[in-house]
Amino acid sequence: MTTITLQVPDSLGKHEHDTVRFIAAKLYESGKLSLGEAAAMADLPKRTFSDLLSNYDVSLINYPVSEMLNDAEKI
Repeated sequence: MTTITLQVPDSLGKHEHDTVRFIAAKLYESGKLSLGEAAAMADLPKRTFSDLLSNYDVSLINYPVSEMLNDAEKI
């Protein structure tokens, strides 16, 4: 895993774990990371990370509606 140094306001530094979890959740939401990759970034088991996603307004089901409709048409 690559390490990136990120400058954040001091107030966020006090909540380092939450900040990393938020970033991991948003990267998962955007499709940049898989659930496993995002959980590893947050240093959490997948189950625990998936339970925390709702804290950041991120859905565990990360599947675009358009793809669901296309899949439904194929059935």
